[in-house]
Amino acid sequence: MNWQTLGLFFVTAFVLSMTPGPNMLLAMSLGLRYGVRRAAWGGFGMCVALTTMATLSVLGLGALLAASEPAFQAVKWAGVAYLTWLGIAAWRAPVPDGSPRVTGAAAVEEAPAHRLFLRGLLVAFSNPKALVFMAALFPQFIDPAAPLAPQLVALVAIMVVIEFGWIMAYATGGNSIGARLTSGSAARTLNRLTGGLMIGAGGLLALARRL
Repeated sequence: MNWQTLGLFFVTAFVLSMTPGPNMLLAMSLGLRYGVRRAAWGGFGMCVALTTMATLSVLGLGALLAASEPAFQAVKWAGVAYLTWLGIAAWRAPVPDGSPRVTGAAAVEEAPAHRLFLRGLLVAFSNPKALVFMAALFPQFIDPAAPLAPQLVALVAIMVVIEFGWIMAYATGGNSIGARLTSGSAARTLNRLTGGLMIGAGGLLALARRL
């Protein structure tokens, strides 16, 4: 692949990744509730899911979802249900007296790294439009006369690095909001902000349509 093709893909991926969607709203909610360092585990989960989905898109699963309305809708609504459930759980989470924000050791106890990783993984996997989109996007930058594997590795690596960068940017924004919540009533507000972001992410996913 030449540098011009890689540069064009970089710009395309950068602009697409910065757009608010389920992944970025999850990143903001994790940063808001658990801080940037804990949110990174959710980001790792999302990036692993994206890498897997990129591989599946090349193998033809993206084309299958694009062609099959029932399959697309089944994956999409399972994701909407999961995000909505996460949002309701966060909204209704109890607020311990004197613990306005779940951070530090408390965050580790309530949401261990593997749970945040799994949450990010499932949220990313629940968006079938991403799989369909990658199936349509990658062929535009792949030279059919050249070996496929090195090109796919280069494109996926660029996409994942950019995606993780934006995930951490959104998590940092959420963390800066959470840092200002220092009263007992603010803890309740924190829960509702987190829940609202997750329900909003579910709403965005519900609006997804096949390409």
